[in-house]
Amino acid sequence: MARKKATDNAFVFFDILYEDGTRSSNRKIASAELLGLEGDAPAKALIEAQDRDIAAKSGHPRGPIKSITRSPGQ
Repeated sequence: MARKKATDNAFVFFDILYEDGTRSSNRKIASAELLGLEGDAPAKALIEAQDRDIAAKSGHPRGPIKSITRSPGQ
């Protein structure tokens, strides 16, 4: 019988809702970044940094973030 692969919890996935109503699903954040006492609070700053990098490369800036939630199944 084949063995199952061990689950790799190296990343946490988040669903983002922007103030203009757009969504972004399964945004990846390293779980090591979320180990502090703040819980998921640092995720917003990390995702905003990702958005700035994406905007610099694509030329299409994102609006402000309205809410961040963990993706289902996390």
